[in-house]
Amino acid sequence: MPPYDPPLSGDALLDAVTDAMVALHQRYHHRKPVTAKTRLLGDDLLVCVMGGVYTDVEKTMIEMQRSTIVQETRSAFQNAMQKRFIDQVERLSGREVLAFISNHHVGPDIEIELFMFAPSPSLADAWQRETDSGR
Repeated sequence: MPPYDPPLSGDALLDAVTDAMVALHQRYHHRKPVTAKTRLLGDDLLVCVMGGVYTDVEKTMIEMQRSTIVQETRSAFQNAMQKRFIDQVERLSGREVLAFISNHHVGPDIEIELFMFAPSPSLADAWQRETDSGR
């Protein structure tokens, strides 16, 4: 996907990522999460936390003590979907995602999408200068 023109930052980026993650959840799980928020931790770690993510079928399976099946199915689905999640964040932020980690929890009912960005060019240059000076 082409980058968002221009790349977003600050609250606009956080809101857009939240909206994108909610839209993907709604498209593929046929329901919106009850809550959703996105935060940037430092310059390189973006996290979206969604609550109330489980479908009625998944909730029934959890009530029947079959949460392992729900977790395995969700994990397999998140692996299959990771490119779509990464593409959305890269398009919105204009930054490369180095790593994507997705996980969910049964009690409380939450899902976490974690994106680690590649260093921005200015940070990469600073890191390289620091590394070079330490030789």
